[in-house]
Amino acid sequence: MLAGLDDIAGIAHEPDGTPVGVVALTHGAGGSRESAMLTALCDQWARRGWLAVRYNLPYRRRRPKGPPSGSAATDMAGIVEAVATVRGLAAGPVIAGGHSYGGRLTSMAVADGLEVDVLTLFSYPLHPPGKPERSRTEHLPRIAVPTVFTHGTSDPFGTIDELRPAVDLIAAPTRIVEVTGARHDLAAKTLDVPALAVDAALDLLG
Repeated sequence: MLAGLDDIAGIAHEPDGTPVGVVALTHGAGGSRESAMLTALCDQWARRGWLAVRYNLPYRRRRPKGPPSGSAATDMAGIVEAVATVRGLAAGPVIAGGHSYGGRLTSMAVADGLEVDVLTLFSYPLHPPGKPERSRTEHLPRIAVPTVFTHGTSDPFGTIDELRPAVDLIAAPTRIVEVTGARHDLAAKTLDVPALAVDAALDLLG
């Protein structure tokens, strides 16, 4: 096992040959590193030559099921730890992000100074379902790194029309990958969502 992965409950997807860079991805509020989407994303990154790690947030390391317990600050500290661990596994650019809750907390950590080259967010939870007045965008203007939002057009946590002005708050290059018909889980019958998301991140990386 690669050094430090036990500490962050991480699973590595290794490329053939020397990695181009490293990717750290985490899960949503009810999920874990075993998410089918995280697995597919990390497989896609590894095929492109990157070392990709899917890891559990601290609350999920404490108990195998259930919603987040404890503080968001503790989970954010776990993200900072995980990115530092993954950064130490190979040279090259660092890409980090996650699904829903995990992506939101990663974006908050980046807004607070966590250094990454690209932020990649899946089903960013703009607001609780049915409560658009409770927007979760206050930290977005402090994000200064290229950011990809991969988002379903039927996501109850925010419409594409709601997402666009939120994305515009970020003072760095951004991309929105629209997944037609997909809900919060980003399941799509005709689109290769991992490939589209990785393409967008690599495009922003330049």
